[in-house]
Amino acid sequence: MTDQPSPPSSSHHARGVVLMLVSTACFTANVLLVRALGEMHAANLWLVSCSRFVVGLGLIAAVYWREFEPSHLFRRRKLAERGLVGGFGVYLTYLAVIHLGAGRAIFINNTYVIWGALLAAWILRERLRPALLAGSAAALAGLALLTNLLALDARPGFYDLVAILSAFGSAYVVVMIRQLHATEHTSTIFSAQCVYGLLICTVPAVATFAPLSPAAWGVLLLASLTAGSGQLTMTRAFRDLPVGEGSLLQMLVPLGVAAGGAAFFHEHFTVHELAGAALILAGTVFTVLRR
Repeated sequence: MTDQPSPPSSSHHARGVVLMLVSTACFTANVLLVRALGEMHAANLWLVSCSRFVVGLGLIAAVYWREFEPSHLFRRRKLAERGLVGGFGVYLTYLAVIHLGAGRAIFINNTYVIWGALLAAWILRERLRPALLAGSAAALAGLALLTNLLALDARPGFYDLVAILSAFGSAYVVVMIRQLHATEHTSTIFSAQCVYGLLICTVPAVATFAPLSPAAWGVLLLASLTAGSGQLTMTRAFRDLPVGEGSLLQMLVPLGVAAGGAAFFHEHFTVHELAGAALILAGTVFTVLRR
């Protein structure tokens, strides 16, 4: 069973916008909550990832229990690819958030919009438009500034490279999702990330488990709920919104995370890092608008 977009109407469009804004709020809260776990010295990222996947499966069972087709997960290769890359990508994203700070990590991860468009041109044979090349150039220049690639006395650190790898993984997953939507329901596609993510993360989570305080358990549960809710509301919103408009609204996430990182965790950007973040945002927004 596959999803079919809703017929265009003003009410459907308004519903899509509201759901997408709820999604951006959930994703922003999720990143900041994971950052808070780091401040509490309770960020076992294998456990954080497992919790997110378990809650995600619970939400799928509650919302999409009729459409979900679990028998496909181990019989279709592209679902396995989506699950393995997406599951490990969640861990890498959280790793970057803890070590780079929420704002910096999410701005770097946001370049997946550019990498995804370039991969789509290669894998899906989409046209390589001048707008994509211009947006890519701006975003890559911003990435160089944000990661100190152009500085004489500094080079990108290990966790900058982790964040870039996470962005590549997200880009590949986006292309896989576009291919899978031709044959699979969104609940099955999302559940692939949760199931294969659990296969990746459960053993390390158990091996590295240390007791958490009740407050840390509460933050962990809330982070998992916001991640799952953000994913489901975004998925549902794309039935009523064009990809370009929905992706544009998702650009609010790095802005919200950067503001939250500054307000709650005293994170800050240097002048050239701010310029880099602005270029990444401008390049991705321009690419989405032109598409």
